Amino acid sequence: MLMITPILAASFGAANIGFSDIVTGLGAKVFGATFSDAAGSGSESVSPLVERIVFELRFPRVILAFVAGAGLAIAGSVLQTVTRNPLADPYLFGISAGASFGAVVVFSVFGQWFDYSLLAQWQDNPLAQFSLPIGAFIGASLSVLLVLALSGSGLHAQIERMLLSGVATSFMFSALTTLVLYFSDPQAAASVLFWTLGSFAKASWSGLLLPTLVVVGSLLVILAFKRQIMALQAGDESAHTLGVNVARLRLSMLLLCSLITAVLVASCGGIGFVGLMIPHTIRLCLPGRSPLLLTALFGGLFLVWVDVVARCILANQELPVGIITSAIGSVFFLLILRRRR
Repeated sequence: MLMITPILAASFGAANIGFSDIVTGLGAKVFGATFSDAAGSGSESVSPLVERIVFELRFPRVILAFVAGAGLAIAGSVLQTVTRNPLADPYLFGISAGASFGAVVVFSVFGQWFDYSLLAQWQDNPLAQFSLPIGAFIGASLSVLLVLALSGSGLHAQIERMLLSGVATSFMFSALTTLVLYFSDPQAAASVLFWTLGSFAKASWSGLLLPTLVVVGSLLVILAFKRQIMALQAGDESAHTLGVNVARLRLSMLLLCSLITAVLVASCGGIGFVGLMIPHTIRLCLPGRSPLLLTALFGGLFLVWVDVVARCILANQELPVGIITSAIGSVFFLLILRRRR
């Protein structure tokens, strides 16, 4: 499934490209032949245009969707564990909104210098590539600190009020983002608004390095602290008796989840509810277990196919990925609330 999904997903889109053409071209790339030469051995040849569509547009998009889905699923799983709140999610906690605000501020301020108001040139500028994730991370970190400050000092109060604080923080940062866009250039604002809804349309090979490194590196860090994180499920007092510095671990994991979310928001915009749906689905399929690697794998595959639906559901246009995940996630959220009653 993991090997077939990228090839199969790359065959969907506005241009009709067969599965066999992609397999042939991929084999040509692996074995060093040219795309046209590899296809020329059959009855028909594959044009260089098809090569460009597959290897320069669709494959980076599929990989970015997988990385984003895996990262958001990991962040959601860790948030639900360290806060002991089954409804925790980067989107509901306001982390995504804070990251979007930081990124939009960077677009508005530095766009005049880098001239990437249409989100086209920032990927080719090394300084702009790093300024966007840094701005998003600052916004996400401010969101986390604000949520913690609003949640209260008592543990019970934190668990009960953290989600409400996150929702309030999300609304606040969303309002600030809208305010910044209101005073921005209209053409840039329209482009940025589409980006904030979540899209993999700007995916490129050069833009894959940072999100992949951050997601993989964060996964390794989380796996290294997995026992300490799982100890929090038994309660803070039990974790203390096991030698876990609960306050430091919780803050570190929240900031790490902020980093994951910030880099992904900088790469593909805000995509909500993935961190809520995937961990819950895994726990429903495997009661009593929370396999992190399986959660990441399932999250990546889920978002790849959501992106396929976004590309194909409407003729001659693309639906933002965030709209689809929010539509599915809101129903999922209501079902969880119904079960908790």
